[in-house]
Amino acid sequence: MKVVGITTQQEVFVGSKDRNFRINEFLIIEDPYQNNLLGEVVEANTYNRYIPLNIYGDFVDNSVLESLKVLGYDVDEDTIYISKVRLLNEALYPIHTGSDVRLPEFWEVKDLMIKGTKDEGLVLGVIRNTDDMAEEMDEELKGLLYTFEDGRLEPQREIPYIMDLRSMHHYPHIGVFGGSGSGKSFGLRVVLEELMLQNIPTIVLDPHYEMDFGELAPYLEEGTSFKGKFKCLQVGIHVGVKFEDLSAQDLKNLLDAASHLTDAMNNVVDILFKPRDSFYSFYNRLQMLTEAQEEGSLDRIDSKLSTITETEEKKAWLQRRELFISYDKTCPYNSVRGIMWRLKRLENDGVFSKDIHEIETGLQNGKLIVIQGSTRILQVFSTYLLNNLYHKRREYKDALYKQTAADYFPPFLIVTDEAHNFAPKGYDSPSKSILKEISQEGRKYGVFLILATQRPTLLDETITAQLNSKLIFRTVRASDIQTIQEETDLTVEECRRLPYLRTGDVFISSATMGRTIYARIRAALTTSPHTINPFDELKARFKEEEEEFLNIIMEKLPINEMELAQIALEIEQDTKITYTVNELEERLLQMVERGHIRKEETIFGYRYRTL
Repeated sequence: MKVVGITTQQEVFVGSKDRNFRINEFLIIEDPYQNNLLGEVVEANTYNRYIPLNIYGDFVDNSVLESLKVLGYDVDEDTIYISKVRLLNEALYPIHTGSDVRLPEFWEVKDLMIKGTKDEGLVLGVIRNTDDMAEEMDEELKGLLYTFEDGRLEPQREIPYIMDLRSMHHYPHIGVFGGSGSGKSFGLRVVLEELMLQNIPTIVLDPHYEMDFGELAPYLEEGTSFKGKFKCLQVGIHVGVKFEDLSAQDLKNLLDAASHLTDAMNNVVDILFKPRDSFYSFYNRLQMLTEAQEEGSLDRIDSKLSTITETEEKKAWLQRRELFISYDKTCPYNSVRGIMWRLKRLENDGVFSKDIHEIETGLQNGKLIVIQGSTRILQVFSTYLLNNLYHKRREYKDALYKQTAADYFPPFLIVTDEAHNFAPKGYDSPSKSILKEISQEGRKYGVFLILATQRPTLLDETITAQLNSKLIFRTVRASDIQTIQEETDLTVEECRRLPYLRTGDVFISSATMGRTIYARIRAALTTSPHTINPFDELKARFKEEEEEFLNIIMEKLPINEMELAQIALEIEQDTKITYTVNELEERLLQMVERGHIRKEETIFGYRYRTL
């Protein structure tokens, strides 16, 4: 392999007649004047006389061809392999044409490739096209994982990609981008498995109910059990908001997440909410004020009071009168009603039915806590939860600095899929404000983000800019590719490849590595509850219903056409399953069509019987 053509300090062409080149593989250029230089293949082509010279534009130009001839290549007869190689570090001078090129040995790239140990880092996958170097790597780096390719498990043959977890203190936050079916959720699952193996306290916002780690992947006969390392909690069933612990600002955030608050509504909460209010005491105060306001004036309330004889009712209306006098002018009726409507909506969703004690305990014990619920409920709940937990961690760190007493609260990670719903670009949302604060200041307090989304263009730009590591799976939309190109060091060539990446292949742009790595995510140890193909599910359901119907009907055959009404009644009495005569006849015809029973004509009409 030789350097050919006109060279620069950043890029060279390398020619070979024996060995084809692979995209993203590494080569050592032995420049006689600048020692060894490490480069990466960014384009690879094959040239022979049967291909027009201009098929790749100026890729194979005259200078390259002339160099090949001078170096002894028979351009007219041989098949020539040509690659464009970009140096990892800019050379002092343009590379000497004719320099020898060879494959690097592992020790020459170890410091570049391996940034963390398997015990302290996240073993996410393998670095593509490094199998030649992997044969010489340290034994402790071999046999760490399997990849899943072409429907089967493949043992590790390449250098492992180990994300240095400790470096997040300097280069915080991770983005996971990729379109539907690209392997994004699969990659996120692998990241979470690694966090559990490291016992890193983690909160996962899971709007799809898929981040359950209790089921072993179907392609593994045995594997690591994550039992005791994670817990799935549903908002409104297992966890919620303890109303008595809310501040006025917490309550406004919750109400705003339920539906946008006007300035007048914010004012109502500030005026009417009292510290340590329960849900019912606050709601009752609002309700009594609106009932007084519906009377219209103080005179009408006094008139109503004069007609009431029952002591309890009179006492209640005296309270309404006091509220009317105190708050009617500062709390408009429509705004009070708006707060009541939002409160009731949250209460109906179960938001106020529990507390977050179980989440706090799980984080203290180094567990991964999966918070499940609809996107809207998670937006509401995460606003309160993340504010609460982040400020507990922040208060602990501030107390350490001030040398005052404080309860310990651990550093933790916040992970969410569909992140653009929680921190949207272009408009504000309650959860966005806390995520933005954490993205900008969380590093100082040991709180980090891992945000996954199919649409990075829709994610808030301030947050996107703070994601120092990005895992980029197959992406098709031009606007998303443009955003990725702006926010990472992906080259033009790599961006062109994004729509064609295989599921599970990923570009990892990391500030720690200082460059983009082309990798493949390892096989996950667990599987999502939603992995069954929906068409297989449909087929299985039809088969199950068919077998159930056959079990019921076979005992009653033969059935004459005139007996269908009686048979439908018997089925309802025996099984509680209701069929009309037409529905029963239709099911019988389906069984005939599928060859389970026969239909024959008699003098008394049709009859259904066994084969």
